Parts: sequence; structure tokens; C-alpha cells
Amino acid sequence: MPGVSIHVVDVSRGLVGEGMRIEFFVLAPRRHLVAGGAICANGTLSDAALDARFVRGEYEAVFHVGAWYRAQGVALPRQAFLDVVNYRFGIDDPEQHYHLPFKCTPWGYSCFRGGK
Repeated sequence: MPGVSIHVVDVSRGLVGEGMRIEFFVLAPRRHLVAGGAICANGTLSDAALDARFVRGEYEAVFHVGAWYRAQGVALPRQAFLDVVNYRFGIDDPEQHYHLPFKCTPWGYSCFRGGK
């Protein structure tokens, strides 16, 4: 099953990132928005556009971490260490599924190609 899936977990509190705003862009031939929205209660971004077969190329997932932590009532410094995280990655095989687990805290993150 081709496509892309995104799953967000706040590992500092053991919670999924419900409500975090995410955007997903294709970068070539020009950067444009493919999918976006807020993370659902199960921790994933639910957007039918992510089920598409994406061509070989560069993509970007944008995670609005600082705004989400503020909305959660997490105390952050006036200038948050993490605000918006831009994660660029490549798709080489359009027939494969690309799962992006995003693990975060107010002070760091990890994003990688996971299995689904």
C-alpha cells in the first residue's frame, strides 16, 4: 500500500500529539501543500491525500511543535527552543509506504522512516 503516514507522540508526557498542526509538502518542481490538518485522537494525520502514490522526489513534513505545547498548557520559555520543525525526506520507490513517526518533547525530537 503506497502513501505516507504520520504519527506524533509527546514522549515527555506519554501522549499522542492530538491537535498538533501538520502540513505535508512536495518540494519539486515547486513547493506546494499536499495535505494538512491536526493530528487525530489516535496520533495520526488523517488526510486522504496521504494515501496517494507519491512520485520519486523530495518532500517536507512541517510540525507546529511550539504552538501545540502552548495550547496544551505546557510551560515554555518566551522563545521556545522548538517552534516549527521542518522535516525533509525523500521518496525513492512510489510503490512503498513511507511511515513517519515523530517523537517530541519541548526540547528535542526524532523523526524517522518507520514500519506500518
